[in-house]
Amino acid sequence: MFMHMTGSQLLLKRAITVKAIVTPRWKEEAQQQLQAQINQIDSQLQQLEMQGQRMIAEIQRQSLQPPPPQVMQQIENIQSQVNQKKSELLEQKNQILQQLQHVQTLELEQEVNQGQIESVFSIERGENLIQKMQVEIVLRDGMVEEIRGDI
Repeated sequence: MFMHMTGSQLLLKRAITVKAIVTPRWKEEAQQQLQAQINQIDSQLQQLEMQGQRMIAEIQRQSLQPPPPQVMQQIENIQSQVNQKKSELLEQKNQILQQLQHVQTLELEQEVNQGQIESVFSIERGENLIQKMQVEIVLRDGMVEEIRGDI
């Protein structure tokens, strides 16, 4: 928390919750963003698979046939790393698909959390700190519709 004294006032930082009202435009934009993330993960999965195959093919090309045990171990290690990274990406994709499903079920005019931003505020003796800390901004298609709380 950042503090600065000016006379009888104190300047503090606070986190302000940003909420959005679900509108057709908000839903469409949220779905497009999530779909873009899914597409990005799909292309990362493709690249990962191709890189793994290229590395294994290169090792096989440079080694004796049949490959000695240490070469087989090297190939297994690469395959294991590829599979681990693949399962991480699939987990991310699954989470995004769940978010996408959630967005599709949201009702219009419902409020959803969009995150937080920081702001500086002043407080003086006798004011309620808890109230001053509880501020929300409500957006409708990016425009401030309401500021709730003691600013």
